[in-house]
Amino acid sequence: MAIFRTRTRAGVATRAAVVIGLSMAAVPTPAVASPAAGAPPVELYVAPWGKDSWPGTPQRPFATPARAQQAVRARAPRMTSDLVVNLRGGTYRLKAPLRLSEASGDSGRGGHRVIYQAYGYGTPRQERVTISGGRQISGWRPDPRLKGFWRADVGGLETRQLYVGNRRAARLTRDGAGFPGTLEATGSGYVTTSAVPRGWRNPGDIEFVYRSGYVEGRCGVSGVSASAGRTTITMDQPCWDLAQQLYGGKELLEAPTSVENSPSFGRKPGSWYLDRSRPGHHQLLYAPRPGEDMRRISVVAPVLENLVTGTGRPGRPLHDIGFRGLTFAHATWRAPSGPAGFPSAWSMYLRPGQGEDAQLLTVPGAVAFRTAERLTFEGNRFTHLGAQALELSGNSSHNVVDGNVITDVSDGGILMGVVPPDRKGTNRGNRITNNWIHHIGAEYHAASGIWDTATQETTIAHNQVDSVPYTGILSGPSDDLRGIMRRNRILDNRVFATNRLLQDGGGIYLRGEQGGSFADGAVVSGNAVTDSKHGDWNVGIYTDDSTNWVSVDRNAVYDYVASIGGCSEEWGGRPVQNVRYRGNFWDDTVPAWLARRDFPGAWPPADAQHPDEGCGDPHRLTFTGNTLLPPHDPGPACAVDTACAAVLANAGLLPSYRRQLGLP
Repeated sequence: MAIFRTRTRAGVATRAAVVIGLSMAAVPTPAVASPAAGAPPVELYVAPWGKDSWPGTPQRPFATPARAQQAVRARAPRMTSDLVVNLRGGTYRLKAPLRLSEASGDSGRGGHRVIYQAYGYGTPRQERVTISGGRQISGWRPDPRLKGFWRADVGGLETRQLYVGNRRAARLTRDGAGFPGTLEATGSGYVTTSAVPRGWRNPGDIEFVYRSGYVEGRCGVSGVSASAGRTTITMDQPCWDLAQQLYGGKELLEAPTSVENSPSFGRKPGSWYLDRSRPGHHQLLYAPRPGEDMRRISVVAPVLENLVTGTGRPGRPLHDIGFRGLTFAHATWRAPSGPAGFPSAWSMYLRPGQGEDAQLLTVPGAVAFRTAERLTFEGNRFTHLGAQALELSGNSSHNVVDGNVITDVSDGGILMGVVPPDRKGTNRGNRITNNWIHHIGAEYHAASGIWDTATQETTIAHNQVDSVPYTGILSGPSDDLRGIMRRNRILDNRVFATNRLLQDGGGIYLRGEQGGSFADGAVVSGNAVTDSKHGDWNVGIYTDDSTNWVSVDRNAVYDYVASIGGCSEEWGGRPVQNVRYRGNFWDDTVPAWLARRDFPGAWPPADAQHPDEGCGDPHRLTFTGNTLLPPHDPGPACAVDTACAAVLANAGLLPSYRRQLGLP
C-alpha cells in the first residue's frame, strides 16, 4: 500500500510514495418507479406513544423500530407484496444500532421490498421522523469554579460531539497553536522551553491537530512533565509512530495546527469539554452562546457509533430494503480518542498491523451496509453524525441513493465501493442521484462529499455538492487497484465552494485506472464546477496520480485555482494518460507559481533534482472543440453563451428536487 508524504514546493503539496507494505430543510420526494401491480402492501406502524406489546396496527402501534424489525422477520418468508413499516412523527432514541442481515431474515422476498418510511411519505402530511443514537442531557447548573461554564453529570458517557439547540458545539480549543520559546519534535513527542503546557488541566484528554496540503491528522497527549526549565510533551503511542510513517517523518509534526480539548483553554461561547477525570462520573462542561438558557435548551450527546447497519454473505446479499423520509442523527465515532489517534489522509487512517506493516482503514458510515443489493435510500436526511454519513461497501450492487440531504457530518457524505483495508470486490450498477451534500467534514476535514473508491457501472448524477473543506466528488481508490473500475459516469452535477480549508483536491477528483479503453473508461460530462479559488492548488476537474482512460466532455469549469490538470506521477509507472477533453467551457486558469504548457491545463513538471518523486508529463491527452472563457470574468461569459449556459442550467438537482428544497 502507498502511504503519503507531503513536501511543499512552490506553494503546492506534492506527493511521494513511502512504501511500507502498506437548519432542518424539507427533504424532496424522489421520483421512484411505481411498484408492480399486485396486492397492496402489508403495513405496520410504530409510534413514540406505542407499546412493543401491541400488534403494530394504526391504533395500537409498536414503540420501537427494533420491535417492528422482529415483526418483519416473522412475516418476510410469506411476503406476497411489499411490507411497509410506517414510523409516526417523533424521535426514536435507539439503545443499540438497528442491525439488518440476510441471515436473520431482514431482506425482501419474492420480488417484494421491506420499506421503513416516515408516516405519510410522499404526501403533504408526511411526518418528521428522527432515528437518533443520542442521549438527552439535562440537569445543567452553573459551574462553581469556571466562570461562564455550565456543568451536567453524565455518568460514564463517552462521546466526541455535542449538539446544543440543534447546532454542533465546538470542543474547547486553545487560542493559537504556537508556544512562546522553542518547540522541538522528538522521538516521543516534543520538548519546549515554554511553561504554558505545564498549566494544562487533564493533559491526557488533549489532542494536537496537524494540517498540511491535503492531509489532516490528530494525536493525543499522553502526559506533560517539566525538568531543568524545559517542558516535555509525551504523545500517545502508537499514534506518534504511525503519524511519522504516514507523513514521512516529523516535518508535518514540527508544530500543531491547533490544540484541542482542555478546560484550561478558556471560555469560548458554544464550546464544550467532557471531564473524564473521575471514571464513571463524567461531567459535561459547556459555555453557552448568547441567548441560550441551559435550563430549557435541548442538548444531545451522541452515544451510538452506528445507527443502522446491514450485512450479507458471499452469494447471499442483504437485499430489497428501502428507507424513505427519515432523519438519521446523533451518532459519534470514538476511534480517534484512543491511543492510536487519527493519523489520516483523505478519509483514511492508520492502525498497527502485523509486524512492521501498518493497516490503512477508512472512516466508517453511521449508516453502513456491506454485501447488499437493491437497497434504496430516498428522501432522507443525514445530519449531526460523527463519521461518514452513508457507506455501501464490500460487494454491494444495484443500490439507489436518491434525493437525500447530507449535512453537518464529521467526515464525508457518501462512501461506496472497495474501501480499505479491502483490495477487491464487485460493486456494480449503483446510482447516486439528486442528493444535496453540503457542510460536511465538520471535524475531519480531509473528506469528500461523494467518494467512489472502486466500482463498476456507477452513475453519480444531478447531485449538488457545496461548501466542503476538501473535495466535492472523488472517483478512485486510495491505492492502485487496477482492473476494477470501469464504465463509471459522473454526469450533470453542480459542484462549488470546495477546498475551503484544505488544498490539493478539487471539484471532481479522479485518480487511478478508470477502465481499459475509452469505451469502458470513466465519463465526466455536463458538470458545472465553479467558484472555489481557495489556497495555492486546487483543480476543478482534477485528473491526478495514475488517472487513465477518462473522457471529460461538455463541462463548465471556472473560478478554480486551476480549471483542469493534475500531477502525473511518473515514478513507478503511474503517469496520467489517455484523457480526452471535448466540448468543455473553461477559463484555463493556472496558478502563478506554475508555468503554462503549450496545451491547456495545470500540469506540474518533473523535478530534475528529485526524479523519483513529484510530477511529470501527462501522456496522450487530446483536446477537441473546447471553449476558452475569459479568465477575468468567466461566469458572465458562460451565462451569455447558449451552450455553456445550458450546462449550468442542467447541472445539479432536477427541478422538482430543487423546488422542494428551495434551491435556485
